Amino acid sequence: MLKRTNAMMKIGVFGNDYQSDKLSQIQRLFNKLNVLEAEIYVKREFYDFLTGKLAYQPLITGVLEGPEFDLDLALSVGGDGTFLRTAEQINNQHIPVLGINTGRLGFLADVGGDQIEETLDELFLRKYQIEERMLLQLQTVKPVFQNNCALNDIAIIKRDTSSMITIHTYLNDDYLTSYQADGLIIATPTGSTAYSMSVNGPIILPQCDNIVLTPVAPHSLNVRPLVISGSSRLTFNVESRTQSFLVSLDGRSEVFSVGMRLDVCKASFTMPVVKRCNQSFYQILREKLLWGVDRRVK
Repeated sequence: MLKRTNAMMKIGVFGNDYQSDKLSQIQRLFNKLNVLEAEIYVKREFYDFLTGKLAYQPLITGVLEGPEFDLDLALSVGGDGTFLRTAEQINNQHIPVLGINTGRLGFLADVGGDQIEETLDELFLRKYQIEERMLLQLQTVKPVFQNNCALNDIAIIKRDTSSMITIHTYLNDDYLTSYQADGLIIATPTGSTAYSMSVNGPIILPQCDNIVLTPVAPHSLNVRPLVISGSSRLTFNVESRTQSFLVSLDGRSEVFSVGMRLDVCKASFTMPVVKRCNQSFYQILREKLLWGVDRRVK
């Protein structure tokens, strides 16, 4: 739950630097926060974009510097990619995040630009719900990523070559299989509607405690996506003709050398995601994916 009274509520605003055509929505957001008498803090990179490229000087309390934030709520202004970057920056501080969609599809950032004022009114009246979303954690002998957790997915992918990679996979120390494919996606329920779904992975409800393994262009047609328990421990060893491969955490990619063992498990913390009370996951499926809609000409 949000901690403070309305007048003292600390709101952090995170955004991207490629939404110049969304200035009117951004202005409405700050104007509404000021009307609600919130303490407004803006992430440094977004603040520099607003005051520099957009020449817009919002009325705020301060600028967020460094990795730690004393906030009651974070607003992610952009698309799902912006939401993932916001989650990365918040990491394990357990600050609720609300996604305001100024992008395209918007599964995580699902509050439309035309819903800004009414949604903020609901928040300050405590009319909202929080979904605790699981994350995945990557462990390696030598740390590679500054933040080794992912809200959506961890992907093991071949580099720019026509050759497949082989991903030897172990589940709770038992050998599962060796995927010969362009890659393998390890997704959370949140990430099941992202990269995993684009390669025919199953949709998993956000409240489920599961992990899905989805191969990317597998060599064998009888290799299918697999849903496993969220408490599972996964181990991967990769073979590649190029002696290297890519590992991506929510789109943040690094090059790994073959022979480096990868361990993946559920993170020890969750990400609190703010949702409106009148909005369900099934509604989002119907609206965003046209779930069950018959488009045939009648």
